[in-house]
Amino acid sequence: MSDRRTEILKAATRVIARRGVRGLRVGELAQEAGVSTSLIYYHFTDRAGILRSTLEFISDRADRYTAEQSPQTRPDDPRADLEQVLLLELQDAPEVRENSTAWGELRASAVFEPDLREDLARATHTWVHEIADLLARADPLGTAPAHAAAAERLTALIEGLSVRWLSGCLPLDHARRLLEGAIDAELAAG
Repeated sequence: MSDRRTEILKAATRVIARRGVRGLRVGELAQEAGVSTSLIYYHFTDRAGILRSTLEFISDRADRYTAEQSPQTRPDDPRADLEQVLLLELQDAPEVRENSTAWGELRASAVFEPDLREDLARATHTWVHEIADLLARADPLGTAPAHAAAAERLTALIEGLSVRWLSGCLPLDHARRLLEGAIDAELAAG
C-alpha cells in the first residue's frame, strides 16, 4: 500500500472516530490527510470506497496490534495466546482507542447503510473465525460449533465492553477483568 494511501486511511479512521461515518466529508478528510480531494477520489473512487477501505485498514491494524507477543506469553500456551489476543483489544493506546471507536461508528452506520453491511459482516466473520481457531487450540476437546458460538459471544462482549470503556462508563481494568472472566467461563463450558 502506498504511503499516501496509508496516510489517507489513517486520517479517515481519525475522522470517523471523531465525527462518525455520517460526519465523514471528503473535504475534511483531504484536509486531515494533507492531500487534495482529487487524490482521495483517485485512490478510492467514491465515499463507499473510502468506507470499505477504512474498514479493511482498521481490521488489518487490529490484526497487527493483537499479534504482538507479550514477554510473559509462552509460545506453547494456547490459552494465554487466546487471552492475550482478546485483551489487546482493550488497551489504553491511541491506536486501539481510535480503531475501537471507528469500528463502533462503522457498525452503527451499517444499520442505515446497507452497502456497508456486507463488508462489515465479512470483517466480523473473519474476526470470529480467528477467535474460534484460538479457542479450538485452547480447548481441543470442544466442538467446532461450540468454539464458533463462544467466539461470537467473546467478540460481541469485547465490542460492548469497548463502547462502555471508551464512553467512560466502565474503567479499563474492570473491562479487562470482565473479559478474563468470560474467557474462563467459555473455556470451562467447553
